[in-house]
Amino acid sequence: MYTYKYLRDFTKKLFLVIGCSENDAATVANVLLKSELRGISSHGLLRIADYYNLWKQGRINTNPNIVIVHETPSTAVVDGDSALGMIAAKKSMEIAIEKAKAVGTGWVSVRNSNHFGIAGYYSMMALEHDMIGIAMTNANPLVAPTFSIDRLLGTNPIAVAVPADKQPPFVADFATTPIARGKLDIMHKKGKKAPLGYVQDKDGNACDDPNILTQGGAILPLGGDYEHGSHKGYCLGSVVDILSAVLSGAGYGPWVPPSVAYLPVKNNPDVKGTGHFFGAMRIDAFRPAAEFKEMMDKWILTFRNSKPAEGQEKVLIPGDPERELEVVKMKEGIDVMPVVVEKLNEIAEELGVERI
Repeated sequence: MYTYKYLRDFTKKLFLVIGCSENDAATVANVLLKSELRGISSHGLLRIADYYNLWKQGRINTNPNIVIVHETPSTAVVDGDSALGMIAAKKSMEIAIEKAKAVGTGWVSVRNSNHFGIAGYYSMMALEHDMIGIAMTNANPLVAPTFSIDRLLGTNPIAVAVPADKQPPFVADFATTPIARGKLDIMHKKGKKAPLGYVQDKDGNACDDPNILTQGGAILPLGGDYEHGSHKGYCLGSVVDILSAVLSGAGYGPWVPPSVAYLPVKNNPDVKGTGHFFGAMRIDAFRPAAEFKEMMDKWILTFRNSKPAEGQEKVLIPGDPERELEVVKMKEGIDVMPVVVEKLNEIAEELGVERI
């Protein structure tokens, strides 16, 4: 077990050495450790090796000039200049929040970025401003649309954070697929099988091999197959891709650059990098914030107090498990898989940073 502070300081040092500013290195560390605290280790320290290898290939710019390339009072398109996704994403969500402060809502689409960690981190930035936050991103194509064997979409997550009064906030953060790639990696590292409906082989057959992506297989859309609603997951993933990329000029569909260095980038001069989309909505642009949050408490309690099914302890509100786990891990420490520790120590030695 490692303390949050120890792992955060270690992570920050790594990104300082590869050229990030003090603030940017802190941002990357904060996002990655937030993932670990909330039990989403697939987007936590495991990802450092991916970012490091992309940086070595020159595909990540650690000294970016992130700029607004088009805007109106309530909207903007941001060019991330090949930054680490966390840096472009945090700045873009801040822009959305500032626009919402000025005119009620703010919407920002981002191009030329990279993998940004957990979407929930950015949607939750709006909570302290009495705003509803929305964050989404497209991702490298590992997902086959319903009835296809071609990998054309990413896991394309959506996150929505809604403030309440006395109740904890509502925080929904989910992929538009049954599983994220990082979680398949963890299954593979632990020697586990993937449940049927998560992936298919290169010919479109049902498969339980979590490593099937390396053999030409694909992740399935949320729902798994048509009979279980995979066409709806396909629609959700497509919406994320359009708002994140077609709206900004980022790589869409098969042209989203891989977030791992061992896969080649498909050349399309008309598009730029990974795309994100952020929204911030000031509650008092719709109704008094106090009234809304009081009603939100009632909404949450209505669902929380519903009768659980047989064998279930309680009914959860989106964000409950992650929030509860965050409290436990801040107190008891964060467990990191030995294979991840080994890889982090390899990187630390290459960069001249003390091993963990």
